[in-house]
Amino acid sequence: MAELKKSSIARRFYGRANGRSRVSMNRLKILVTVVNRAKADFYMDHIQSFGVNMQMLVFGHGTAPREIATAMGLADSERAVIFSVIGENNLRAALDSLGEKFNTIAGGKGIAYTIPMSSIIGKSIFNFLSDNRDAVRRNEA
Repeated sequence: MAELKKSSIARRFYGRANGRSRVSMNRLKILVTVVNRAKADFYMDHIQSFGVNMQMLVFGHGTAPREIATAMGLADSERAVIFSVIGENNLRAALDSLGEKFNTIAGGKGIAYTIPMSSIIGKSIFNFLSDNRDAVRRNEA
């Protein structure tokens, strides 16, 4: 019974078994990017260029002791944490590009890592988050 249920759920998101309406699966990840607060808008725009439809920005403050932060060249402790939902197919390009930006932009240092999304409720939400615009339009019609 559990296998049947799993199979029907898989068909719902991956397409129907009879060949109609096949959708390629684009697994989603949460990309967490921590950058200097002054560069937050730049990085949000940059990440959005990789098919990201949803981002959330949270402001933070560094917790390292002042002596350690100064020794590491981190005089400003005001940070921005950007949470982005990104498709697995765009992830490698986004991380490579972020790594390049972290190394080349003055005051643009940061870190980025991902967390897998294990479930999403609703076909429309999944299609929106995975940047599947055609499927979103079909669902709205």
